[in-house]
Parts: sequence; C-alpha cells; structure tokens
Amino acid sequence: MLSDGEIQALMRAEHGDAFAVLGPHRFPEGLRVAALLPGARQVAVLHAASGDPLAVLQRQGGSDVFAALVPAAPAQLGYVLHVVWDDGHASRLHDPYRFEPLLSDLDLWLLAEGTHCRPFEVLGAHPRVLDGVAGTAFAVWAPQARRVSVVGDFNNWDGRRHLLRRRPECGVWEMFVPHVQAGDAYLYEILGADGRVHCKADPYSFAARARPGKTPASVVSLLAAPVPMAPGRAAANRPDAPLSLCEAPLDAGCPEAGADGPAARTLADTLVPHAAALGFTHLVLTMAHDTAVGLYAPPACLGTPEDLRAVVQAAHAAGLGVVLDWRPGRFPADVHGLARFDGTALYERTDPHPDVHIAQGTHAFDWRRPEVRNHLAGNALYWLERFGIDGLRVLGEGVVPPHEDGLPHGGSQGDHAAHGEPHVLDFLRQLGERVAAERPGAVLFAGPSLPASPATRPLAQGGPGIHHPWNAAWTRDTLALLQAEPAQRGELHRRIVAGLPDVHAGRAVLALPHEAVARGRKAPIGRLPGNEAQPLARLRLLLGWQWACPGKKLLPLGEEWARHDSAPDLDRPDPERLSDPAIQRLLRDLNRLYRHFPALFEQDGAPHGLEWLVADDTDQSVFAFARRAADGALLLAVANFQPVARPDYRLGVPRPGAWREVLNTDSELYGGSGLANALANTVPEPLHGQAHQIAITVPPLAVSWWVPHG
Repeated sequence: MLSDGEIQALMRAEHGDAFAVLGPHRFPEGLRVAALLPGARQVAVLHAASGDPLAVLQRQGGSDVFAALVPAAPAQLGYVLHVVWDDGHASRLHDPYRFEPLLSDLDLWLLAEGTHCRPFEVLGAHPRVLDGVAGTAFAVWAPQARRVSVVGDFNNWDGRRHLLRRRPECGVWEMFVPHVQAGDAYLYEILGADGRVHCKADPYSFAARARPGKTPASVVSLLAAPVPMAPGRAAANRPDAPLSLCEAPLDAGCPEAGADGPAARTLADTLVPHAAALGFTHLVLTMAHDTAVGLYAPPACLGTPEDLRAVVQAAHAAGLGVVLDWRPGRFPADVHGLARFDGTALYERTDPHPDVHIAQGTHAFDWRRPEVRNHLAGNALYWLERFGIDGLRVLGEGVVPPHEDGLPHGGSQGDHAAHGEPHVLDFLRQLGERVAAERPGAVLFAGPSLPASPATRPLAQGGPGIHHPWNAAWTRDTLALLQAEPAQRGELHRRIVAGLPDVHAGRAVLALPHEAVARGRKAPIGRLPGNEAQPLARLRLLLGWQWACPGKKLLPLGEEWARHDSAPDLDRPDPERLSDPAIQRLLRDLNRLYRHFPALFEQDGAPHGLEWLVADDTDQSVFAFARRAADGALLLAVANFQPVARPDYRLGVPRPGAWREVLNTDSELYGGSGLANALANTVPEPLHGQAHQIAITVPPLAVSWWVPHG
C-alpha cells in the first residue's frame, strides 16, 4: 500500500512530508489509514465513539509502518488506534496525523512577514483540546529543516513517532499530539539542511527541566493570562515620575539554588523588603547567566515561572516596580539551543562585521531577518504582559564592542548604531512601537552597551522609543574628575557643566560602572584616591551628586559600593558593608527627599528644569545649580569635588529670603565630619546672575541640598 521508498524514508525519519503518507487518505479503492509505531506488535482501528473494530492494520514490508483500508464514513467521524506492544501491554491512541493544520492563514501571513504581535501564542507547545481530544499543539520555526519531530517520554524519545507538518508559507513545522499534557518534557529532533540530526530545545518553551546526564528539556506549560497594568504602576513608570532603581542579580544563587528553595522565592523574601526599606522605586533584576534554550524560559534554578511571578507580585505589593534585564543582542552558542537551529545560521549572524562584538561562547542575533526581529519583539511583550514586568533594560551586547569599563570604543555610540548596524534601529523601532501600542505604561531602559542617540530617541522624534538611555558620559566624567590631577580638572569641569542641561541627558540613567566589578576589576570606591576616610567621603559625594543631577538613578546593590580590592570574592556580598547603617541612612534619605521634592524629577529633560548658578569655579571644583519643579518650586544643589572645606562661600540664589539645608552628605549621621549649616539668609547683592546671595559653608568632598525656608 505504501512504496518501499516511502517506508524506508519513514523508518529512517527522513521523510519531509509524513502527513502525505501517514494518517487517513482517500483513494479510489477506499480510505487508507497508515501509522508508524515502532515497538508495536499489532495495530487495529476502532470507532472512537463505540469502540467497534473497523480494521486491522497490516505491517508493511517488515517495517514498523502499519496500513489498511477502513470503512470511510465511520473512520471520518473519528477513530482511535488500538496498539498491542512488543511487551504485551495494550493502549488506545488518537492518531496525530488525522488532525487538521493548526495555524490560521492570518498566523501564517504575520509570521512570514515578521509582524505577528504575539508569536508565543501560536509557536511553542500549547495544551489544547481539538475535536474533543486533549493534547498539545507544537509549532516551531525551522524553514531549512528537512524533517522536524517532537520527542519526549510520550514517544520514548523516538523521532519517528511524531513527524511534524511543514507549513511552507512561513517555514513553521506543526503538529497536534494527543495525550501530551502540561508538565511533559520534550525536545525537537531536527534533520537539518546540513544533513545532521540536531536535538533542540524549544525557543518558545515557557519552562525548562534539567535531565541528569542528558540534554536539558523544554517543558509543556500553560501560557499565563496577561497581567493588567495597574493605574498606579503606570503612573510610577511615567518619564516625569521619580525613578530610583536598585539593581540586584536575579540568578546570583543559581549554582547553589535548591538548598533553601528556588532562588526567585528567596529574592521575594529578602531583596524586596530590603530595597523597599531603602526607599527605591524600582528593582532591576539582572541575569548573570545567558539563557541557553531561548528567551522565554527563566533559568530552571530560579524555580518555575510562577516563582518569578511571585517576585514581581511581592515587589508590587511593597510599592516597587520591576525592570528585567533583557538581551536581544546575543545568545549562547549552545548546541541544544538556537545555534544553527535548522542546520543553518537561522538566528545568528555569521558575517564578519566591525561593530558586532560576539563574546566568547555566544552568537549575535541576526537583526536583519524580520522573523528574528519579530521573535525578539514578541519576547519583550511576553515578559511585560505575562509576568506584569514594569519595564525592560535592553542590553546591546552583540552590537557595540564594549570598553573594559562598559563604555564604547571610540566615537559616539550613536555612530555605531547609525553607520555600523542600521538594522539595530529597525529592531528597536519595532520594539518601541509594539510596547507603546500593546503595553502602555511599560518603560524601556537602555543598558550600558546599547547605542545611545539616535538609537534611543523617543518615538515622537522619529526614534525607536527607548524611554531612558544610559548616560555613559556622566559616569566617565564624574569619576574622572574625582581622580584628576589639578591640570586636568578644568576641562572635566567644563564637560560636566555642558552635559547636565542636555534634554537627552535628562531622560538618561545615571549609574557607576558596576559591570567592571563583575569581571574582577576594582570597585568604584577602590578607584578613588585618598586615605581610608576619603574614599567613603567620595562615595557619599557620588551618591548625593547622582541623586541631585537630572536623570534617573541606578544603584547596584551589594559590596561594590564599599569594597576597595579586586579580589576574586567580589561576587560574594560583604555582610558588614551591606549592613553599614550610615550608608543605608544616606540612601534612605536620598530616596525620601528625591520623592518629596518634585524639583528633582518633574522637569529632568525640560529646558527650565536646571539652571546653573556656579559653573565656572574650576579652581575649587565647586558646582552649584538650581532644580525647578513644574510649579516653580526650587531646590539648590552645591557640590565640592575637592577634600578642602570652603567656609563663607558666596552663592547667588534665585529667590530672596531664608534658605535651609535639607541634606548634607558630610553629616555625622552618614559618617562625615559634620560641617553642617544653619539657616542662610539672603542679602540683596547680585551674584552668579541672581539678584540675591547667601553665605554658606561648603564641606569637603560633599553635596548639600537647599530649599527656601517657610
């Protein structure tokens, strides 16, 4: 009934169109049913409803292919296969080859052109009920594959049992497999275009499972329902809201996870209350480990996806937003992951390119392919929509070669994006438009290695829609000024003054180069000159300066803020430093005052949000500026970047009357020397372009904040 060629191709799992041979097919002589069942001794066709026998399938040429003609009308109403196996046990199976195609014409069209808004709803493994039969719908993009099978415990990991149907319109292979349910492990067995068999995890799997001594497997999981964006969360994510981000490694405990439960649950119990007590507005959860199988499943050591959702829910309950690190630039070169997925470079770039930096053991995503861009943009929406994540920090590794301190090599980051990698902008624009349309209220941050302007212009300005770029210049110039020789301070001083009022900088994230610490180099405090006390004073200065400047604040939580060395144990927290009450008091007060005074955040990027008062005191390295809220409320910030106090310092102020000091990083409360100020009353003498001035003490290596009294 079947040709020898067809039988041999099926037995070798080399048949590229098994649906043309297996299952029910009408012929002039009747309805033929064929099944490939390795390990079967006898196969019969039964009526699905009554259980009455319709036919006994005959073994074809000594193979494991069985076929026979059956009565057409009863079989088309539904049938099951009664299989007696070689070990003597029997089972009833629904024939997966009798079900119609899964993907709709619209799905095929959108997947082919790379505009399917939620590809995770149709690709991957989804438990479903078809024609009253419970099972799982599998679909995977592998356009150059010669054959694709799904394997698991449900078919003894035999790639001949479930050979998927190819949909040539979009290069997707699909199949509904009866009896497979949530919790079952599976992989795709792919006969690639290179003639080799590749065992691959599902790029769209929502969970993964370690298999001792074997390839980690994907796990059939239910797609979680969308989590509505609460109005309060949307308001907290607005560009004119105070954004103070605390960064912590989500998977830092992964290698040791298990003793105290999933790493994600531990974070919900420890990190969330700690960050909330310090007054931060958002958590940034970083991922030290690249995901090997794809982007849709959190690392297994974190626990289940529900465990990660519990972290988000706990953070929201504590008043914290959650931002997740997200890497659309690269992926691990794992043989069971995305690398050469269908026997070709499907997801990855292989061409040499001066602006494509591929870290050891990773590949750069090929953003030139619309299907890859769609895969990534859909993944962003998945995390935001199905976990209730407030925002993503888009890391650009794989696009711009990073400097050892996390800064770009030579030229501007925008030059890299505009000239070296034009498809970066295409992808980021697709990402920004999709998030704005489908998840209003969510926020996108640029990571330190993502190209800045024009890659981070708002949508309204023709850019991709990254809300908050990374201000690498602020980081570089601020640290350089603290370490500079006197002859160098003037130029650095002028660069800082020129950069702060920039509208682009007002939207940006201000942070210190914490990524260098993770690679074994010195922590920021370890780079600062001076004796034991001075680096701590400079640290307080940095924090006060960071919170005063226009831009969003980011602080990596952990030992890098108080360690001096670059020893290998930098990846382990220092409990004594982490619990330093003086630094914690300063952080709590900075965050409290930041939220309290709208002048510090309402007009970060507005032309009148910052006014320089002292911009040219390069000899003494003193800066002073006024921050202005939308209603005109004022806050002055005065910073001294030298270890010398400036008593009776004259400062022009934009309003007459008494001024009071609301923060002084040199306070004894924060471990400083205690050079504080009482009320300062103005005198009507012009200075610094203002009609009035005050006389204050500017403490060494410190920042003070001032507001009108009364």
